[in-house]
Amino acid sequence: MDKILKIKDFFVSIDDKIDDKKVVKDFNLSINKGCVHAIMGPNGSGKSSLAYSLMGHPSYKIMGGEIIFLGENITNLAPDKRANLGMFLAFQYPCEISGATVFSVLKELYTIKTKKLITVAKFTDILFENMDILGIDYSFAKRALNEGFSGGEKKKFEILQMLILKPKFLILDEIDSGLDIDALKIVSAGILKAQENNPDMGILIITHYSRILKYIMPDFVHIMCNGKIKKTGGPELIEEIEKDGYARFISQEG
Repeated sequence: MDKILKIKDFFVSIDDKIDDKKVVKDFNLSINKGCVHAIMGPNGSGKSSLAYSLMGHPSYKIMGGEIIFLGENITNLAPDKRANLGMFLAFQYPCEISGATVFSVLKELYTIKTKKLITVAKFTDILFENMDILGIDYSFAKRALNEGFSGGEKKKFEILQMLILKPKFLILDEIDSGLDIDALKIVSAGILKAQENNPDMGILIITHYSRILKYIMPDFVHIMCNGKIKKTGGPELIEEIEKDGYARFISQEG
């Protein structure tokens, strides 16, 4: 099975001048095409920092190691270049953009991704088809991006964007945070639909709860604490965490 992502000897800091600000430390992970990996851990363990650094967020300084995506070293690549290669990050806290509608933003992103012009009518068909998957009312397309959206609506927009752009690798940064059970089921259904349409898509689910993993079963589960992976296993690790929590992993040295 071909590797889609390899993270090797990875160190990330939120301040490149202070050594103890390293939030990801000596991190190694390989993900194959079509595989689902889950990283679980308590708040402050470095999970979201890992997600942002994988997408090239400028606030996170890579102090060592490398990211290999589809055979290409993207460690120093700009975020838009990584996105163009097929990486996609669904944000935990999406930003609001006044004056830009859901329709206009998604149409522009679709045009950039496909490098093809598309008529309003044709893109409307594509957008509405994917909105149907998530049970989103068509009036949603006219709203300003994330402005006045509920938490659930923001997360649904992230998944709608993912369905439109069809990435090769999907990073979900606590997409389940703040969702009620109905919204969680809808978001999970959208992710599963994308996986069905693209069986080679790799998925990295970052969470500290097990709820979403009951709908999207991971092939591998990694426990992350203090910036490092402390244990790797299969879905059985989910039950272990539900039963015993993260305390023993937090107390481990290194």
